[in-house]
Amino acid sequence: MALEMKVPSPGESITEVEIAQWLVEDGDYVEKDQPIAEVDSDKATLELPAEESGIITLMAEEGDAVAVGAVVCLIDTDAPRPGGGKSDKEDKSAAEATKLEVKETSVKADTKKNEAKPVQAVAVSAPSQQEKIYASGSPSPSARKILDEKGIDSKSVTGSGRDGRIMKEDAVQAKASMGTPGLGKRGESRKKMSMLRRKVAERLVSAKNETAMLTTFNEVDMSAIFSLRKQYKDEFKDKHGVGLGFMSFFTLAVVRALELYPDVNSMLDGDYQIKYDFKDISIAVSGPKGLMVPVMRNVENLGFRGVEDEVKRLAIRARDGKITVDEMTGGTFTISNGGVFGSMLSTPIINPPQSGILGMHNIVERPVAIDGHVEIRPIMYVALSYDHRVIDGRESVGFLVAVKEALENPEELLMDNDVKRALEL
Repeated sequence: MALEMKVPSPGESITEVEIAQWLVEDGDYVEKDQPIAEVDSDKATLELPAEESGIITLMAEEGDAVAVGAVVCLIDTDAPRPGGGKSDKEDKSAAEATKLEVKETSVKADTKKNEAKPVQAVAVSAPSQQEKIYASGSPSPSARKILDEKGIDSKSVTGSGRDGRIMKEDAVQAKASMGTPGLGKRGESRKKMSMLRRKVAERLVSAKNETAMLTTFNEVDMSAIFSLRKQYKDEFKDKHGVGLGFMSFFTLAVVRALELYPDVNSMLDGDYQIKYDFKDISIAVSGPKGLMVPVMRNVENLGFRGVEDEVKRLAIRARDGKITVDEMTGGTFTISNGGVFGSMLSTPIINPPQSGILGMHNIVERPVAIDGHVEIRPIMYVALSYDHRVIDGRESVGFLVAVKEALENPEELLMDNDVKRALEL
């Protein structure tokens, strides 16, 4: 029996996904629950597991956009497991039989549209128009039209589709001869961006074009945090099994500042401003598929240990490609740490529909004036990008100053003058 595997819904409002990568080959024997493909939505990359064991027939190519609920492969559940009594040749025959069944089904569907042509005649006639078009190295109809308009011979174009098929994108990028090339290397490569990456690009452009985004800057003396971490980080890790990093200090400083300046913890909805009495903090992390922004929920109820646990958990899930759509949905404010990559200063882009994002940067020892004397201190530049339609200059500058104050005096403003209690030691 040929089992149809359909694309499951990865989340609410998602109607289409893209086949990012097949993890098996056409005709392979797959086990039940074995990952067979990675599919991209505009929010996350998910694994598609086999629903039953059997020989698989792929019905979509890598890079294809398929609707939720569409059939992407067939699994012949009657096929014997390799080594279970039948030869490899017989296993291959089973796969070929499945392919034949799919082809016959397609032929019958076409036959209904043209009753004058019997099924047998279609099966033995010359290759169909679709088969001619998709022969090795030949252009698709849309690609052929573009090449004809450009006056470019298809033989001079390298196709990126299966078996060298020339796709529409290949034709769009194709260029007529520009004369004799130079002596240096002139190679290039083309790779279609994942659906997730395309969605990120779309959101970033939207944020730049549709918000009145401004950025304000300040600097933070990290001496007090360095001192606390040096004194308590080993005890903290031994007690809780997680390191005492900078993110917990910054996150709790942001929560305090959001309490003082609630407009920063809001967003626009048409003609209305929505304010939140909770703090769901998004943290920008770099994953194998690009930038991801998982959310820590109700951070106002978390302490140092809770924040560090959540940061570690979400970072690991993002790194392993296991982050879900729900874990990246929502958020009322974002923190981005470009400092881990060595960034000295940047203007982070707002994560819409939020109204603000805090950018952290690297920590560098710099000379600063302290009580009339020059001292060397560990300094970090911080940046707040904000939507000026919602947040005025007073609120934006005040918010960033409040973050600076908490980071430079964490024992009093973040730990209520009881370090061990705050760190649960």
